[in-house]
Amino acid sequence: QVQLVESGGGSVQAGGSLRLSCSASGSTSNNYAMGYFRQAPGKEREFVAAIRRNGGITYYADSVKGRFAISRDVPKATVYLQMNSLNTEDTAVYYCAYGSGTITSSIPQQSGYRYWGQGTQVTVSS
Repeated sequence: QVQLVESGGGSVQAGGSLRLSCSASGSTSNNYAMGYFRQAPGKEREFVAAIRRNGGITYYADSVKGRFAISRDVPKATVYLQMNSLNTEDTAVYYCAYGSGTITSSIPQQSGYRYWGQGTQVTVSS
């Protein structure tokens, strides 16, 4: 079992920045990928960004490239999502996700992750 604890989020005006954090504990592996998905009201959950523990390889949805940056702290088993230039379309509940041995094609898929955080609200106002 892996437990994920999320922090960060909140409300910000358009153009502002926020940082999310997600810490994993329990039976973590040496080959995990962690990332974030988000779900806006009335919409399906969508991939945002992910990072591999090994090598720090990062993946981003096209909608956030150049604005969001995901990073990791391996000893702390924690990932960070720095969100800049936020706009109203970024408003959603953001969910941290953890997967062990996730293949590249599954990185942007919910099925690539076994454990999920509780979600944190990000609200961007105009």
